[in-house]
Amino acid sequence: LCRYQHIWNIDLRFRPAYLGGIMQATGNKPPGMLPKRAEYMLKDLKRLGKYYQVPVQLSADDFQRILNTSSLGAMRFITAIDMTQPQFLEPISREFWIRFWSQHEDISQPASILAVARQAGLSSEQAQKLLEMISSPAVKDRLKETTEDAIKYGAFGMPAVVAHFNGEQHLFFGSDRLELLGSVIGEKWLGPVPS
Repeated sequence: LCRYQHIWNIDLRFRPAYLGGIMQATGNKPPGMLPKRAEYMLKDLKRLGKYYQVPVQLSADDFQRILNTSSLGAMRFITAIDMTQPQFLEPISREFWIRFWSQHEDISQPASILAVARQAGLSSEQAQKLLEMISSPAVKDRLKETTEDAIKYGAFGMPAVVAHFNGEQHLFFGSDRLELLGSVIGEKWLGPVPS
């Protein structure tokens, strides 16, 4: 979707939400909990990574890593970014994604969060101030609010995209629904890597 933000007539806005909260509120379960679904998902993620040209790396061992890693601190950090320096929202989100899905590195510990911030272009001072913010009531409340908003829109997992078009809201779940999104908003899908 980031690749299309300057091609389609859209105003792309990232809204941090906590996946654990969404899953709990909707009664959803991770797909990796079902053996056959997990087996399929491994193959599908490899195909999707190749198709979208994103460096996702996943093996059967990773399901345990995924289930045992809390993203709450990372999402609070992203929320603090959203509240104070939104120009870093896209790069920080991308760096967390790469660290977790491509490099199989931790995203839950303060040192890891600071490393992600440096990689996204924040100074050590900026990153430290933002890290201190993640335990503040303001950040916690904001993340709770955006998570509740996602649920109100109908989200039951992530990624969830809400398109506001012609006075209506359209929810799309998954990274493979961009062609449908384009159809709804009257824009042409030019493939995963538009030129």
